[in-house]
Amino acid sequence: MYIYNVTINIEETIHEVWLEWMQKEHIPEMLATKKFSKALMTRVLVEEDMGGITYSVQYTTDSKETLARYYKEDAPTLRARAKRFEGSFVAFRTELEIIGTYG
Repeated sequence: MYIYNVTINIEETIHEVWLEWMQKEHIPEMLATKKFSKALMTRVLVEEDMGGITYSVQYTTDSKETLARYYKEDAPTLRARAKRFEGSFVAFRTELEIIGTYG
């Protein structure tokens, strides 16, 4: 299992609109690709020097191959839909391999 993690710092002036869009549109669209089994959205509690509000969204997928298919088949379209927020956020993406779960 793998996690596709997207960390986003969004400007406070657009935060509420962006958060609603993420919860009602973007995350459901990501899950609708059927390439992710679940999503977890968290707010990062450490304040950034640059300001803004930071979130991490973790999408669970079954393999690197499925993630590669997402990049090829879905990512360009879904990322384009975030253009309306362009200039108001910074994002970085990481791929994580799940080694084990405990507890």
